[in-house]
Amino acid sequence: MAVPVIMPKLEMAQETATVVEWLKQEGEHVEKGEPLLTVETDKVTLDIESPASGILAGVRVGPQQVVPVTEVIAYILQ
Repeated sequence: MAVPVIMPKLEMAQETATVVEWLKQEGEHVEKGEPLLTVETDKVTLDIESPASGILAGVRVGPQQVVPVTEVIAYILQ
């Protein structure tokens, strides 16, 4: 089963966020709650945690890319 990693909405008026860096590489095993990537908005920089345990796969965005909130940015394969 593939669990989507979604760009979260961190602020009320937020429409996008920038991926600063991936803390895990595609193909790497991750645990639920483990930091996957760092994102930045106009007001905050925050680590985004894995929504599930499994293998990080299907990374769709790279560092410094601006992504709309609620967009799928990767998957965790269980």
